[in-house]
Amino acid sequence: MNDDSSPEIVIYADGACRGNPGPGGWGAWLRSGEHERELFGGERQTTNNRMELTAVIEALTALKRPSRVTIYTDSSYVKDGITSWIRGWKARGWRTADGKPVKNIELWQRLDALNAGHRVQWRWVKGHAGDPGNERADRLANRGVDSVG
Repeated sequence: MNDDSSPEIVIYADGACRGNPGPGGWGAWLRSGEHERELFGGERQTTNNRMELTAVIEALTALKRPSRVTIYTDSSYVKDGITSWIRGWKARGWRTADGKPVKNIELWQRLDALNAGHRVQWRWVKGHAGDPGNERADRLANRGVDSVG
C-alpha cells in the first residue's frame, strides 16, 4: 500500500468551539514539498472534541492517494484516542473501559478507516504556544466558526 515513493505530507489540524457545545469550526493546513492547502469548515451546534476529530478526518479525506503523513494536533483526545484507546474500544464492541458507548463513535470509525489507508505518525503539539503550524490551523478553525455565524 504505502512505500517509500508515496508522498510525504505534513498536516496541522485543530478544532475550535465557542461554547461547548456551541458553534464550532475545524481547520487543517496540509503541506507536501512546496505544495500547501488550507481547509476549514464549521457546524452551528457541536463540541470541541467533534471539531478536533473533524479537522483530521477532513484533512485525510482530502488526500488523493495513500501517503506517508505526519499529523500534528494539540488534542490529546484525538492523538491518544487513535493511537491507544481505539484498540480497546474495538475489542469491547465500541465501549469504553467502564462499559459506556464511545462518544463520537461515527467520527472515530471514520478516522480509523482513513488512518488505515495511510502510514500516519501522530504528534501532539502544545496549543497556543507559538508553533507556527498549530497557530495557522487554529486560525483556520476560527474561520470555520465564523463561517457558521
